[in-house]
Amino acid sequence: MGEIFVFVLGLVIGSFLNVCIYRLPRGESVVRPRSRCPACGVQIRAWDNLPVVSFLLLGGRCRHCRAAISPLYPVVELLTGLLFVACYGAFGATVAGAKWMVFAALLVVLFFSDLRERILPDAVNYTGLALGFGFSFFSGPDDGTALWLSRKLFAMPPPDPVLAFVDALAGAALGGGLLWLVGEGYFRLRGREGMGLGDVKMMLMVGAFLGVKRTLLAILLGSLGGSVLGLLYILAWRKGSDYELPFGSFLAGAALVTVFFGTPVIAWYQRVAGF
Repeated sequence: MGEIFVFVLGLVIGSFLNVCIYRLPRGESVVRPRSRCPACGVQIRAWDNLPVVSFLLLGGRCRHCRAAISPLYPVVELLTGLLFVACYGAFGATVAGAKWMVFAALLVVLFFSDLRERILPDAVNYTGLALGFGFSFFSGPDDGTALWLSRKLFAMPPPDPVLAFVDALAGAALGGGLLWLVGEGYFRLRGREGMGLGDVKMMLMVGAFLGVKRTLLAILLGSLGGSVLGLLYILAWRKGSDYELPFGSFLAGAALVTVFFGTPVIAWYQRVAGF
């Protein structure tokens, strides 16, 4: 029953995320007006706005004008539902489980916003940054960086909530700072922008949730995925060398992978490296 409830909750949240993905890059309110058909402008009634179900019953078309409805809508809803179930299965009905569900929802918006519009909305990044810091007091990144530093500086370590907040702060500084340095270096070498500030702001948020070690892993995986898959896409579709890849989408996907697999990967690496 727990998995069913969480899945349905994810579907409902995913429906709202669709609104965010469509409206936030356009600078529109996600509250008003109510959902309307992009083609004919007719307000969508409640029974035609049920996650996934309405899309199937309507055959993927608007009830009024019969214009095609993007399959992205049910994809986002199903993906969010599955991610919520994965968070519940991995972390249980805990603060940590709620934290990673929120993080997953934020990343879904960023992934599809960047994929469609090449925009990572500030509203999502800054809200996520605040939430990452807030969650750290109750369910921190558990990174260990702050504890290691405190043992070097103090005879007794500070309380756990303080250490967790410092881990979140360090993760945000590393994630945002590293991408800013890469973007600034590219600009000075090539004389043109190679990475937008949206990616920097996004990694500030990601770092606040993941901490230092998993943020580094997410950047590594995102960069690797962007290089390999991006190159394959450019070759397959014969894009030019100046084609703008949605790097934020790769980073978002990598951050989600890191949530579920980052800790064992880092533990394995530390054992192999002898740390």
